Amino acid sequence: MFLTGYYGAADVTQIVLILGALAITGLASLYIKINYKKFKEVLVKKKYTGFDTAREILDKNGLSDVLILEVQGELTDHYDPKKKVVSLSTDIYHGTSIASVAVAAHECGHALQDKEGYSFLKLRHTLIPFVKFSSIAGYIAIAISILAGILDLLWVGIALECVILLFQIITLPVEFNASSRALTQIENLNIVEKDEKAGCKKMLTSAALTYVASVLSALAQIFRLVLIGSRRR
Repeated sequence: MFLTGYYGAADVTQIVLILGALAITGLASLYIKINYKKFKEVLVKKKYTGFDTAREILDKNGLSDVLILEVQGELTDHYDPKKKVVSLSTDIYHGTSIASVAVAAHECGHALQDKEGYSFLKLRHTLIPFVKFSSIAGYIAIAISILAGILDLLWVGIALECVILLFQIITLPVEFNASSRALTQIENLNIVEKDEKAGCKKMLTSAALTYVASVLSALAQIFRLVLIGSRRR
């Protein structure tokens, strides 16, 4: 009631969507950082480093040709299906913590998906060029539309934003499946003790939630743009 005294209902909805999207992404980012910091301090009893974990999983699954490289930054870990390379950030690569083991195993989960031809991974990789184009062209179209009052461009921008949303939705099963594979490998190869598995699972779950947050944030952004477009008709 207080807000609607100064703004219309649509304006209030937009404000709520913006604040909601910021809150969702902020809380998800904070959650993974808290868990990462926590589990980075919990050392695994078998002293596996992130590199040891990755090498063990890859070798045991017939992926000895996949390289493991150290990269700079924090949580910059990723798998490149084109180059067949698992890249681990410095702390993960050298660390002997729950976080190091879990993150390294997760990236190897993507390598296992690649080996098996996991459909969602292949689809996500195919969409990358379109997403790169959409992320740039979409923002340009939206900006020009708002500044110049060209409604048709706004709907073009929304359509391009939907491509990004589709990519993020497809990313969800890719990430959750990689984490599931990681936990299976950690258990089957006895990389950690039984009482350490719960920590690995929590670390992987917190990371996956950031992708859920990205989808919700993108939905909120698209809905906000639709509201703007509807009001300008």
